Amino acid sequence: MNNDGKLSGSFSCPIPFTSSDTIQPGHGGGGRMSRDLISDLFVRVFDNTELSRGDDQATITIGDQKLAFTTDSYVVDPIFFPGGDIGELAVNGTVNDLCTSGAQPLFLSAGFVLEEGLPLEELSKIVESMKRAADRAGVSIVTGDTKVVNKGSADKLFINTAGIGILDHDYDISCRNVRAGDIIIISGTIADHGIAILSRREGLSFTGTIRSDTAPLHEISRLLMETAGGGLHAMRDPTRGGVAATLNELAQSSEVEFRIYEEHIPVHPAVTGACEMLGLDPLHVANEGKMVICVTPEKAEQVLAALKTHPLGKDAAIIGEVFDEKPGLVSMRTRIGGWRIIDLPAGELLPRIC
Repeated sequence: MNNDGKLSGSFSCPIPFTSSDTIQPGHGGGGRMSRDLISDLFVRVFDNTELSRGDDQATITIGDQKLAFTTDSYVVDPIFFPGGDIGELAVNGTVNDLCTSGAQPLFLSAGFVLEEGLPLEELSKIVESMKRAADRAGVSIVTGDTKVVNKGSADKLFINTAGIGILDHDYDISCRNVRAGDIIIISGTIADHGIAILSRREGLSFTGTIRSDTAPLHEISRLLMETAGGGLHAMRDPTRGGVAATLNELAQSSEVEFRIYEEHIPVHPAVTGACEMLGLDPLHVANEGKMVICVTPEKAEQVLAALKTHPLGKDAAIIGEVFDEKPGLVSMRTRIGGWRIIDLPAGELLPRIC
């Protein structure tokens, strides 16, 4: 306040603006701004049956063969982080988008946007990492593209990928297929990736080891189908926007209500401590090697037991149930017994996560 009794200085609203005439960071955060941009612009203009399903991949039929097709871009900062790098992340993320339909991933493309001045040694490490990740997931990188931009026109390296897989089953696994009565399962601890990225980016150190959970989920996907069969209604990897965004997308697409229980949600103690210190909700933090699963109650315990036999599912847990009373609503019973609404994040909590 100055001598005239008026406020002086620079002030900004802590609540992100969700309406703008220009693209903002929040449009890429996986929350409400992302949803509105996709639905109000891209889906409206490109309108077709496959796109309007809202899944992480398109399901297409060529002759008598059903295929899953997806694409994604990776702009993570930093490009090397605890537990992985941008190359491994690009392969695993694309594989996982195919896996959420129950497809068997087969082929990937890789497009590179390289900034002038990027050390060739770093690029070589990333390409070799992509090869190892592709071999682990059983896919081949069969085509691609390379572009170089002037220094300052990008941030070291951006990667675009596309993936194709075969759908060799007749199950309806989709974000639109969740039903009242379904049980909600998470395949492991949440928020590991986002906190690992943040810790490296900001030079933060926490008690305990925090590493990205980036991993291919093709074996998890196949295990779920073998165990649940037609009782498997939906799978979704909770990346940008975290578990909160994924649950909201599923609830809205299927017009059902989700109720989850905080005490059942697995979070690594080091991640819990980091989120408490930084004022973050683990439900809104990105993951890169986890699956949200909706199955019939008859199959839930079998699915949970099967997940726990796999290294990537050892921390799996049943976290909630599906109802039909308030379509589109996601709520959580807290540890102290109250209930709170779990909404989409308004903007972008952690930029450049994937």
